[in-house]
Amino acid sequence: MIGMVLRGAAGRGLVSRLLLGTALAVGVVPISGMFGGAFAQSADTHNINLPVQPLGRSLRQLADQTGVQIAYGSAVLGDRNAPIVAGTMSTEQALTRLLAGKGLSYRFTGANTVTILSAPSGAGGAAAGGAAVAEPGATVLDTINVTTQGGGSVNHIEISAEELEQKRPTDLQELFADEPKVSVGGSFVATQKVYVQGIEETNLAVTVDGSRQNNKVFHHNSTNLIDPTLLKAVGVDAGVAPADAGPGALAGSIAYETKDARDLLDPGARFGGFATSSYDTNSHTFATGLSTYGATDGFDYLGYLNFARGDNYKAGNGQVVDGTSADLLSGLLKFAYEGQNGYRFEVSHEQVRDDAPRPFRANIGMITGRPAWEPRVRDYKLDRRNTVFTFTDTTPEGWWDPTILFAYSRADVETLVTTRVEQFPATGTTESFNGKAENRFALDMGSVTAGFDFYNDKALLDANYDASAEKASNAGFYAQARIEPFDRTRLSFGGRGDHQWFTGTRGEEWENSGLSGNISGEYDLMPEFLTAKAGYSHVWAGVPLAENFIMNPLWNYRAGPEPVTADNYTAGLVATYEAFTLEGNIFRTDIYDARSARYAVNRAIEAHDIRSEGFDISGRYSWGAGYVSIKYADIDVNIDGLPADTDIGTYLATPVGQIFTVAAVHNFAEWGLTVGGDVEIALDYDDVAPGNKPLEGYQVVNAFVEYEPPSHPNFTLRGEVRNIFDETYANRATYGQEFGTVQPLLEPGRTFRISATAKF
Repeated sequence: MIGMVLRGAAGRGLVSRLLLGTALAVGVVPISGMFGGAFAQSADTHNINLPVQPLGRSLRQLADQTGVQIAYGSAVLGDRNAPIVAGTMSTEQALTRLLAGKGLSYRFTGANTVTILSAPSGAGGAAAGGAAVAEPGATVLDTINVTTQGGGSVNHIEISAEELEQKRPTDLQELFADEPKVSVGGSFVATQKVYVQGIEETNLAVTVDGSRQNNKVFHHNSTNLIDPTLLKAVGVDAGVAPADAGPGALAGSIAYETKDARDLLDPGARFGGFATSSYDTNSHTFATGLSTYGATDGFDYLGYLNFARGDNYKAGNGQVVDGTSADLLSGLLKFAYEGQNGYRFEVSHEQVRDDAPRPFRANIGMITGRPAWEPRVRDYKLDRRNTVFTFTDTTPEGWWDPTILFAYSRADVETLVTTRVEQFPATGTTESFNGKAENRFALDMGSVTAGFDFYNDKALLDANYDASAEKASNAGFYAQARIEPFDRTRLSFGGRGDHQWFTGTRGEEWENSGLSGNISGEYDLMPEFLTAKAGYSHVWAGVPLAENFIMNPLWNYRAGPEPVTADNYTAGLVATYEAFTLEGNIFRTDIYDARSARYAVNRAIEAHDIRSEGFDISGRYSWGAGYVSIKYADIDVNIDGLPADTDIGTYLATPVGQIFTVAAVHNFAEWGLTVGGDVEIALDYDDVAPGNKPLEGYQVVNAFVEYEPPSHPNFTLRGEVRNIFDETYANRATYGQEFGTVQPLLEPGRTFRISATAKF
């Protein structure tokens, strides 16, 4: 039906008018631009001379040399460097060369105005939302569009396809290894939880391919089971998030994007594939990934399967950590059709399953003094799946740049509940049917994205005696503007209104409504050298669902749960000089009435106030073949005015303290060799709740070498050493380190990993 309704000019006009009406209702789109048409791209040539330097500096110099206004945000560019671009060429050719392999794209929004967008894609693939980005000398093909349209925050982290290829992470800790603002607790995939500036991801808007993730199943397991080998990009808005990031962005957002055929196919190829295999010496874990993909006659497809099997690993002290064996199966299927009119329809299904014996409380090594009838380990089965349908127009014209998305996500945890007298199976399930319809309106000075989104979430517990469920539905309207109103000034601002229906375990119903707003901006104090930035957001997120495994069918909600709200503040400076970049930020997040339900009948609507505040500093020096970066974050987290601990902070927050990271990479192109490494240093942290132990510091060093034979560029061999000095430690965000009765999960000791990838 969607294809029938939207096909042709009549359908295009109908949906365009509907989405335009939504934008006008929110009150953001200016009437004066209503009749803007498509913008032609200039073919005029210019004498371009740009050296190797930070990308932001190159874009500013390109604007001076061509007379074209180029709008971008430092959050979108990150700390990317630009290559040499010199010669007589058009603006489009210069932009293509500058952005090649950067996971960015450009779009002409006026005759002489260009916007740089975040559009993650694999090296050599086409970029989103503007001209395709190819290597110098390659033919630029037709535009290919994806849903990501750039961040709205000035405190943004972007992990591009290029960085993922370099890191080749096997879990979330490795994915975020050099980002001290992002902590990952838990030593293996089944227990890992992500914290942004100390706030747990359940308080952020988390999406996979645009699909909302409603995963609050069991506090002893991972919140969102993610296999990084499926990913092509990750974007994190820390604190301030744009309105189009989705509902519930109390402390920011995390957007995971998976690969598709367009990211992997070589230019001109219609079919491809790869096989990858790795071996981990610590846990004797073998992992194998197989993929095939192709494109023909408007159709493209991708199939990917990855599995890992292994034993329990050893910690740095040589002890085997029970319940840490690998048994992971993940897969991704994508099918798409793109017509000659640019309409693209895509269906994807992504699934990750972990099925192995785990510690009785999966995220805890052991608790002393527990009853003898509690087993040391028990079977757990975790299963997260995500199905998404997306419609986009890959050839947007002026004000027509739509996205329509429908998605279903689900997470299940199956385990055995053990009591003094019996043992019985229990299954927790959270699911979300969600979607959105939005349009991006191109303006002379930038763009406005406006639309409607919804979710229908459900949390279920299937167990003896305590079988119960909670439900929440939400409908929201939003708009987000990203503009450059004045020279040297870039602004992002927007708002959303939400109405939520909440149903408790006894069938009681409550309705709540609220408004959210955000604004952030950058101003070049000294062009090409110093930029100031700041942002603020107020977020209304309704009532969150409780955790499945603590739900009680007899809960007393009294007058009803309070909607949770938050305020976020951030400010910073970015300085660039030749190949050097230095950045500093301060931030604060206040969350009010954050629900933290417990099993007892009268604790259904228990809530806490959270504050996370601190600062971060980062520096980077880049050269043509590599870079070195140093980052530092100092994060203090309080719950109800007291230092956070990991028990009260369940599904809320964790103590962090001071974290340093160092990373360096260099590529010897003539030999096909890349070497690199990273260091994480966590300092001792004694700002803990009364009666708790100080958190111990640690230092972890990792290194890798990767070889791609110049004569066989489709083959890659990689060797890694993780935890080189065999440190015995628990990651800073891991549960229980501050309690004398808890033995936290220790991280793996020294590990050698070898892997090989062959493409065809």
